[in-house]
Amino acid sequence: MLKKGQSAQITDINIDEIPLKLIEMGCLPGNDIELIQIAPMGDPLFFNVNDSKVAIRIKTARAIYISLESIK
Repeated sequence: MLKKGQSAQITDINIDEIPLKLIEMGCLPGNDIELIQIAPMGDPLFFNVNDSKVAIRIKTARAIYISLESIK
């Protein structure tokens, strides 16, 4: 799990759990993802993905697999 302000690279996604809109916005393996804000109640999470700001529910975010080591 990322901490606020932390970036990682997307390594894989569970295609069955990710809405098509997120995939179209660049939520794909090889792209960077940054956690920019956490909602006051903890859900959703706000990310910068492929220069797009998106709110993603925790359940959906768990279907996005990341690697902290491969960030540029």
